[in-house]
Amino acid sequence: MKTILITGANGQLGRSLQQCAPQWSRYRFLFTDEDTLDIRDKEALLAYAQTSGANYLVNCAAYTAVDKAEENEILCQQINAEAVRNLGEVAAQLKIKIIHISTDYVFDGTNSIPYVENDYTCPVSVYGRSKQTGELMLRAVCPEALIIRTSWLYSEYGNNFVRTIIRLAKEKGEVKVVCDQVGTPTYAGSLAQAIIDIIDSAEAGHFKAGIYHYSNEGVCSWYDFALKIFQLIGLPCRVIPIDTKDYPTRATRPFYTVLNKKKIKQTYGLTIPHWEKSLTDMLHR
Repeated sequence: MKTILITGANGQLGRSLQQCAPQWSRYRFLFTDEDTLDIRDKEALLAYAQTSGANYLVNCAAYTAVDKAEENEILCQQINAEAVRNLGEVAAQLKIKIIHISTDYVFDGTNSIPYVENDYTCPVSVYGRSKQTGELMLRAVCPEALIIRTSWLYSEYGNNFVRTIIRLAKEKGEVKVVCDQVGTPTYAGSLAQAIIDIIDSAEAGHFKAGIYHYSNEGVCSWYDFALKIFQLIGLPCRVIPIDTKDYPTRATRPFYTVLNKKKIKQTYGLTIPHWEKSLTDMLHR
């Protein structure tokens, strides 16, 4: 039985993988987070990976507080870049296949058509720059790494747009949501399934390294997303569309980060659900 080591197991994607792990009994999972494995400590990471006998390493660990990153740049860089290099060096040394999760925030959002994997990256925030650096460092030390950029991640767990907007609606009965930032919501459960599908392909002898894009299908604004959430749960709430300039934040957000998923679908034969279906599934859970 092959062993899959998950880092960042208490985050949204990590918890989604934990939730689904029992149905993937063909694999042995090791779920770690910073309290059990500090990926900034390369020696500890190497020792753990050697002892565990991991065949695959899925890095879900990340500093994702986009606004706080503007004033915590050093910590953000340590987790999103330097620790990722550690993971890559250990994976290369032990011949472990590594899947690393990155972000649409590596782009500046000035495109008008969906971004493909080799489009120019030009992040506009500390968080985005740290993730871009992590990608570059990983590929430099472990060319056989597989990187998945995703967008607008949400789940039943932790802090995310869906949980926050429902809480605000219940508290206030009215929410203001930006309508000029466009992308695609991605359910962490959908991404977790895609990761296992890729590992299944690797077990069948088909593992192609490189950068891939994965989000749910479809396109919407944050305003559209909020409307659909309230429609699906039947929660009466007035949703007021506003421009980004009327909702100032510490970090600059890209305006358009729709990802082209043709490469990952063709390479790994994935069928990707529409964001509305995935949202419905998540809310039912």
